[in-house]
Amino acid sequence: MIYERDSEDISEDIQVTVKLFAIFQEVFATDEMQMHLKSGTSVSEVFDRLVSQHGNLEQWRSLTRYAINLNFAEPHTILNHGDEVALIPPVSGG
Repeated sequence: MIYERDSEDISEDIQVTVKLFAIFQEVFATDEMQMHLKSGTSVSEVFDRLVSQHGNLEQWRSLTRYAINLNFAEPHTILNHGDEVALIPPVSGG
C-alpha cells in the first residue's frame, strides 16, 4: 500500500531557541525558550506568537530588532531548524 501525505504534512517542523531580553525577559520570566515552528516561518512570526500569549507586547513591535545566529535580520527572514533567534527591544541604562 502506498501512503500519500497532504502537502501540509510534507513541510517539516523546526525547532529554534529564542533569546529574550528586557521587557520580553520580564514578561516571560526567562531569558530563553524553545519553540517548535512550521518550516517556512519568518522571524517576525516568533514575535506574533509571543504577542498571542501576552498582548501587551504588541506595543514593542515597531521598536524590536531581530537577530538570527548573532546577526541582525529583517523581520521577513525565514528561520531554519536549530537557529538561535534574539528579540531585542530598546534598552536603557549605563
